[in-house]
Amino acid sequence: MQLSFLRPLYDRPGPWCSVYLDASLDTHDGHPQVDLRWRALKGSLLEQGADPATIHAVERVVRGHDPMPGDYGLAVFATGGRVVLTEYLAAPPLRDLASWSPLPHTMPLVAQRGEQVAWVRVLADRTGADAVAVSAGGVPRRAHVQGKYSHQLRRVQPGGWSQSRYQRAAMEAWHHNAGDVASATVQLAEKVGADVVVVAGDIRATGVIAAQLPDRWQDVLVRTDAGKRARGADPTLMDDLTVQTIAEVADQRITATLDRFGMQEDVGAGLDAVVYALQRNQVENMLIVDDASANGKLWIGPGPTEIATDPDQLAGMSVADPQRVRADAALLRALVGTDAELTVLAPEEAPELTDGVGAVLRYVDASTPGRGNG
Repeated sequence: MQLSFLRPLYDRPGPWCSVYLDASLDTHDGHPQVDLRWRALKGSLLEQGADPATIHAVERVVRGHDPMPGDYGLAVFATGGRVVLTEYLAAPPLRDLASWSPLPHTMPLVAQRGEQVAWVRVLADRTGADAVAVSAGGVPRRAHVQGKYSHQLRRVQPGGWSQSRYQRAAMEAWHHNAGDVASATVQLAEKVGADVVVVAGDIRATGVIAAQLPDRWQDVLVRTDAGKRARGADPTLMDDLTVQTIAEVADQRITATLDRFGMQEDVGAGLDAVVYALQRNQVENMLIVDDASANGKLWIGPGPTEIATDPDQLAGMSVADPQRVRADAALLRALVGTDAELTVLAPEEAPELTDGVGAVLRYVDASTPGRGNG
């Protein structure tokens, strides 16, 4: 998982207000329920010592956000009287949560996001197509391609020259439209770095479009006749095949990361080894088991690689006033600051992961802990 979307949270000093709220609206009294949940969180923030200006900034977002249908949640991060990041959650958080701490509490957000897959879905018929693309960061882009040429088939006697002529003209127009759709699809796929390209809809239209995609995108192409273009339809509503394909890509990535980690044997395993690697900018991808009950602590200084299990280590880095913070918050800040990635695992995916954390390393040298065991 790429974490660049979190960067604005680490470009500013804290302390930080982090709020996770079930914002689902009950059909009868949704707004009062959300209001009650927010009041409880607001009271918790006041007890923790959060400043009124920052609480008020979060409250404006909670009360003023555009509601979504169905069950969903909000994650809001603020400091210094200003909201820096707001994220809609596809499902309510496991529990409502409000924290006031030196670092933003981002682990529940990235755990719920899971492995992010960039994808493009094209819903086509013989007159054009609607396409939507979503980047690994969840930013949607849309395209609409309408046929430039429209030809009516004139009904004449079978075998007449007019029928043949207009059928040929219609086919030429159809292939031209498909070429425009293929071109628009490639542009969207390149913009978001697509891992999956799904072409759905009219089976003949999808075949012509798919045939005109470059080899680069043929390798990640999935065709399906599910879905039908309709005025006002939401192109982001996906058929089961699209959902399954995206989930399979995410699973393959996690498996590949676990395989790479396993090939390192004892290198990069456990909290001490990961912290040491982060200090030296060695981590390419950190693995962490999703455990909502985790409450371990680490010590940090102002810089992202100033992270340690013991404050004496930071003293050796000339850090004057180290702070003790949540371990997951410190780890995520270090990952963002070193452009490393994150893989969140369910407990059953890594039952023997030491301390519930490990790392695939960018490089290994003689000083790397465990190197001698490789």
